[in-house]
Amino acid sequence: MAADYVPAAEPVARLIEAFNRLPGIGPKTAARLTYHILRAPAEEARALAEALLAVKERLRYCSLCQNITEHDPCRFCQDPQRDGSAICVVEEPLDVLALERTRGFKGLYHVLHGVIDPMDGVGPDELKIRELLARLRDGRVKEVVLATNPNLEGEATAMYLHKLLAPLGVKVPRLARGLPAGGDVEYADEVTLARAPEGGRGR
Repeated sequence: MAADYVPAAEPVARLIEAFNRLPGIGPKTAARLTYHILRAPAEEARALAEALLAVKERLRYCSLCQNITEHDPCRFCQDPQRDGSAICVVEEPLDVLALERTRGFKGLYHVLHGVIDPMDGVGPDELKIRELLARLRDGRVKEVVLATNPNLEGEATAMYLHKLLAPLGVKVPRLARGLPAGGDVEYADEVTLARAPEGGRGR
């Protein structure tokens, strides 16, 4: 007769469940992470807890570009050396870091925090599109570079934004050349990304 199943202690079960809610973390990986923390020194677990709290307590969205930042406005929006007439629209904050590594784009950024994805119930109202439109009202922005990922959802989002923005009299080029179909901006190498703004913007 098989041994009766013994459930995990309540704190262990809670942590497994918490890890399992993270994107890309399945039940087995959640359990491995939990038991790693259980075996780790208390200092390591405390450092992880403090890092998680710091992210929630110290970081916020920039009121202009919606990037994550400790100070509002963020360092990009405050930088007088950046070209305020050009905005590069990306899906996530990590895409900003990837593009910054190339040193190829000198304008400002706008983070959508996702893409249009009807299968997941994500429509335009769930993205930071209203905030983007608000940045175009004073007429200083002349170009909005669409740097969503070249996959189905990214292309659909780019098409929606192009139709929305083009009638406003701004250039709306697509950052697509140099990126493989289905590839993510976040994971593209620096050489590919450095070439992409030139190809997408026609400069």
